[in-house]
Amino acid sequence: MVAPLYTTASGLLFHAGKILVVTIGLPARGKTHISRALERYLRWMGVKTQVVSLGDYRRKILGATKKVPPDYFTLGEKSPETQELRRKVSEGCEKLIWDFFAGGGQVVIYDANNGTKAGRQALAERFDQAGIHVVMLETLCDDKEIIENNIRSVKISSPDYRGWDPDKAVEDYYKRIHDHEKYYETIEDKTWPFIRITNASPYHHITQNIQGYLQSRIVFFLMNIHNRFRTIYFARSGQSLIEHSYKADADLSPAGWEYAERLKEFVLDRRAKSLKERGFNPNERKLVIWTSTHRRAHHTAWPFLATAQASNIAEGLPMSSSPEPSSMVASANQTMVSKISSPALNVKVVEKPQMLEINPGIWDGLSPEQAKKYYPEDWERFLKDPYSFRAPRAESYHDLSVRLEPVLIELEKEQEDLLIIGHASVIRCMLAYLIGLPASEIPAIEIARGDLLEVVPASYGVHSQAFHFWDGPGRHGTVDQGLAKDDLNFYENYAEDTKGKRRVDTPEPSILRD
Repeated sequence: MVAPLYTTASGLLFHAGKILVVTIGLPARGKTHISRALERYLRWMGVKTQVVSLGDYRRKILGATKKVPPDYFTLGEKSPETQELRRKVSEGCEKLIWDFFAGGGQVVIYDANNGTKAGRQALAERFDQAGIHVVMLETLCDDKEIIENNIRSVKISSPDYRGWDPDKAVEDYYKRIHDHEKYYETIEDKTWPFIRITNASPYHHITQNIQGYLQSRIVFFLMNIHNRFRTIYFARSGQSLIEHSYKADADLSPAGWEYAERLKEFVLDRRAKSLKERGFNPNERKLVIWTSTHRRAHHTAWPFLATAQASNIAEGLPMSSSPEPSSMVASANQTMVSKISSPALNVKVVEKPQMLEINPGIWDGLSPEQAKKYYPEDWERFLKDPYSFRAPRAESYHDLSVRLEPVLIELEKEQEDLLIIGHASVIRCMLAYLIGLPASEIPAIEIARGDLLEVVPASYGVHSQAFHFWDGPGRHGTVDQGLAKDDLNFYENYAEDTKGKRRVDTPEPSILRD
């Protein structure tokens, strides 16, 4: 695995040169979803990457569909006005690509249909002559269900169809697809290195003709990404029974169990409403829960299992053993999977040792004031670079990011709705990856206990929203009702213990992207 944020003196990863990835495919084939995900992953690796979207650029300068000529989205003969507009958009996108490369960027993903052989050949030749490696990325799909889901779940929520009746928007988008089908030419020659993804789903396969380290990493990522519409939730684990340090591993306090029960109720209620709004039946969708191997983390998931078991009994299904530590078994790859799941609620709990909180080393159990007093030089270095600084015998956030990379790949592969119950440091890294925040901002993201963070796919990015559900003990990390503060590892809770923190939640969902 490649450590994120590794760059050479030239500013290019492994001196791999500059790469232009040209997407090819009919509308609603997942090009934008794949482009944004690939951009996110390459940036995580430390590669200076940018998506240039023809659709975004067209909307920026021309407006939505109602403001463009009626023949704009059809191929073939066009009016002079339409030809001029399309030329203006195409040349504007190319200028953005050239400008990004000139400014030190390494990879550009050109998100457009590029459906004709002559058009993409001319584009590739212009950049090839400037010494830029060109890779063709084609997405094919003949699965009507996938196409329909793409249109209804993503495309008609784009700015192009703001205010439209959903059924009319779907009809209009299908017309756009049919117009492009008349002129679409798939990749047949091997002039340029290419990657072809067929039916982006849990069973998609990739054809590729690629050489080079960075190009191979792109293929590796694409083999693990799927075109899916699941929601990801994040929540901190409940409060521990004893004063916490990195090495301590105690059960939940009474307030922690109350918190866990409230989290379960809130997640199931919020998820049911969200799925119904999107046209899905909650009883037909599985909820997968990931936790670390710390007791307070996986115990926070137990109320979901207890509810699942009660549901099994109500449905007349075989009764499972009660939730207890012995019900967790280790698999060959050290991932822990609960034996308890529910066909009625479709709940599964998975423990992942990679999701343990950041190791504070000698700062374990210290407050910010104590760390500053006892280790003044280390404290100053930490303040200058909270992401990369490593206290003695500790992990930095960079180290944690490297540790979490396999989990992020699994996250991309996961098809079901996902609830991640974890530690603040882990949630910061995973959340920053999903919404594309710079690594330098990871330590300052506030992850308050009692907030549920929801991340859902959007037309051209993700929506992120925070929901508050808990004000009990442990919410603000204070001593309550004789219970010690749960997280005295300030290294883990930097954003909550210092000023200048960053909150990523918004009152209303918003697209978080560059």
